[in-house]
Amino acid sequence: MSTMLFRNSRRKLSQGLLFWREVGYGTPVVFLHGAWCDSSEWVSTMELICRDFHCFAPDMLGFGESEYPDVHHAIDLHVDCLVEFLQALKLEKVYLAGHSLGGWIAASCALKYPEKVQGLILLSPEGVEIDGFEKRWQKMRRLIQSPSFIFRFLQIFRPFAKMFGWKIKIKEDLQQRRILLENPTGSKLLYQRQLPEIKAELLQEKLDLIQIPVLIFQGAKDTADALTRTNIYARLIPQSKLKMIDYGEDNLPQSSASDVAKGIKGFIKRG
Repeated sequence: MSTMLFRNSRRKLSQGLLFWREVGYGTPVVFLHGAWCDSSEWVSTMELICRDFHCFAPDMLGFGESEYPDVHHAIDLHVDCLVEFLQALKLEKVYLAGHSLGGWIAASCALKYPEKVQGLILLSPEGVEIDGFEKRWQKMRRLIQSPSFIFRFLQIFRPFAKMFGWKIKIKEDLQQRRILLENPTGSKLLYQRQLPEIKAELLQEKLDLIQIPVLIFQGAKDTADALTRTNIYARLIPQSKLKMIDYGEDNLPQSSASDVAKGIKGFIKRG
């Protein structure tokens, strides 16, 4: 069986140039990536379902090969950009699949533009408040905003940190800071906006208004915070089904593509 070829395209939207990957034919499914990735994270999943569905995976504005406009990033801006993308491609009603930040945007789109969304597929979605939410926001802002020389000192200090029991924490903080700085738009959306603005876009008070079928994937080996967020989505969305992937961690579109693809196929075909 020959492999279907991906088509890479760009379209100028009101907020900037949007890049997307496209493959397949049939029912349209739009894939939204996470905060620390771009659309390439969905390639493996799309390859497995493209003989049944028409798959689209945009790099959201400020990610990957899309334009990095000088705008104030907010969930609502990305929702409106997504809908403009759907209109430009004349996609009247689609299934939205979103991972992490992409799940938050997909669910927000279903709430704001319900006429556009046939069903939702959410993988470890962000976008609800859990215990420690504000504390984590404060920590991530410190990691982003602290002067670089502090982290250069910590890098030098790491070999001596074991005797104080700090080695693991320093390593984790350095890794987290690198991820935050390498993904500026994800950092802005999740941590660099004012807390009241972020909280106003959280969804825990609105999820019961989603009246379409929703399939939720969660890796059983993901963080405790991720498991808590996913359980909130599953509990509050009326027509939701939660599928746990026993060996899954935080990168399900890549590490568990076959399970995700199989679940998506069954979900959409059941209609």
